[in-house]
Amino acid sequence: MTDAPTRPIPQAVSAPRRLHALPARWRITAWIILSTVFTLTAVGVLGRSLLLAGVEQGANSGIEQEAAEFTHFVEDGGATGEEAGRDASGPAAFSSPEGVLQSYIDMQSVHAGEVILGVVDGTVVASGGEVSGLADSTFSLADQRGLVHRMLSERRVSGVEAETDAGPMRWGRVDFELDEESGSLLVARFTEQDRALVDESVARIAWVALVGVLLSSGVAWLVAGQILAPVREVTRVARGIGEHDLTARVPVEGNDDVAAMAATFNQMLDRLEEVYATQQRFVDDAGHELRTPITVVRGHLELLSDDPEERRATLRLVSDELARMSRIVTDLLVLARAQQPDFVTTSPCDTATLTLDIEAKAQALGDRRWQLMEVAEGIVVLDPQRITQAVLQLAANAVQVTDTGDRIRIGSRFEGGGESRRLRIWVQDSGPGVAAADAERIFERFVRGGAADGSRGDTAGPAPRRGSGLGLAIVRAITDGHGGSAWLDSVPGEGATFGVEVPAPEDPPEAAAPERADAEGTSVATGNGGTGTGTGEHTGSAGTAGATGTATDSAADALIERKA
Repeated sequence: MTDAPTRPIPQAVSAPRRLHALPARWRITAWIILSTVFTLTAVGVLGRSLLLAGVEQGANSGIEQEAAEFTHFVEDGGATGEEAGRDASGPAAFSSPEGVLQSYIDMQSVHAGEVILGVVDGTVVASGGEVSGLADSTFSLADQRGLVHRMLSERRVSGVEAETDAGPMRWGRVDFELDEESGSLLVARFTEQDRALVDESVARIAWVALVGVLLSSGVAWLVAGQILAPVREVTRVARGIGEHDLTARVPVEGNDDVAAMAATFNQMLDRLEEVYATQQRFVDDAGHELRTPITVVRGHLELLSDDPEERRATLRLVSDELARMSRIVTDLLVLARAQQPDFVTTSPCDTATLTLDIEAKAQALGDRRWQLMEVAEGIVVLDPQRITQAVLQLAANAVQVTDTGDRIRIGSRFEGGGESRRLRIWVQDSGPGVAAADAERIFERFVRGGAADGSRGDTAGPAPRRGSGLGLAIVRAITDGHGGSAWLDSVPGEGATFGVEVPAPEDPPEAAAPERADAEGTSVATGNGGTGTGTGEHTGSAGTAGATGTATDSAADALIERKA
């Protein structure tokens, strides 16, 4: 029998704890207070330990000093005790240990907390100094026979008694002999009073530290408020940002981390404002431009009759308006995408090949006399597809403002040199030109220029133009993406020249440009900045080509060879 598979028991997922429940200002203040208290406590404990160690060390030093003085006293007496003429008050005047001990103790000025006993045969024969007991009573070490006996019976000559009626005691013993009699000097130091003084000092320091902690708490609260002021400002600005107002910014002061955070937040708002403006502009433009064709379509459909001829005319008009709507939407999407970083994708491009390709594609735009006037030769880093799109848009505009058989010129050239060199590609028509009032804003959205005389200009031609007014705005978006510009040179009544200009830094002279091949396989080596001049003329849009004029360099030769 097989066991049925067991299903794993789901584990209960505990809700994550709410970390940092306290406001940041309280947390910062609390951490500062805790660190201050910890530091002061550590310093207090360490300082008390050092002071107590100093008390013990002082007691030991006092006992050692007393023992050294007594030893020297005995040795001097033993060496000169029998000599005549010695002062009767010296140790030689005594013939017994009792006299030596009594004489020495009488000579000493005993310190506070110090007791000296002279002992002979276990009996205290002399004593000096006294100490207070723990119960505020006088403590007599001479009366502590058991304690004295232990001090005398120890093999060690020094020791510590942790518990006595007068507190901790450190003691030392000096044994001596005189005339075959022995005696001992006991020196005891009681450290309770000194330890009490240390504790009292530490307590005073603790009260001062407590006041310091309170003061530091107030300072920490103020400092935390100053540190978090930009954060509160960010919060205030974020709360104040509405759907239609993204202009508020956080003041940036200083160059610390908080200032960097405020600057980063402002940069984020800049990006959001730009995205919102782009979106709003797209919505406004779409609503503005699509409203008219939608109204036209709806009006004609509402009045659609049963007559076949009228129906065909209405459907043709509706189809035309729908096509215009599609073109408007496409142009708006291109302009919206122009704000994205991948709108322009650059790569090394041969400018001569680019110019020839643009001229060839422009011939299909209308039955005009297309002339290629000059060709720039060199390698430039740009987006050939976007540049082609921009120049063809200029060529399409030129077709709309000229008549059949009119001349339209196209050319490219380099201007400047070195790092400041720029590539210009231009289209020149023979139309009525652009009015001076429209020239300044011709590259804006939904601007359709007029001629200087008020007749027809950018929006009028032999066939009235019904464009969206977005073509030149797309041209400017493409040049902006390259870090360049779109330009216009117009003489009223003599036509207009539209062009694009993009950066084209000159390569080092020793850098060789790659070879390029034309459609027939002819390989032409290009230089680093030459400009081919000549005239290549094409009449019509069906493909009939003719070459006129002379060429002065390889680009013009390639053009004539291609068109022949």
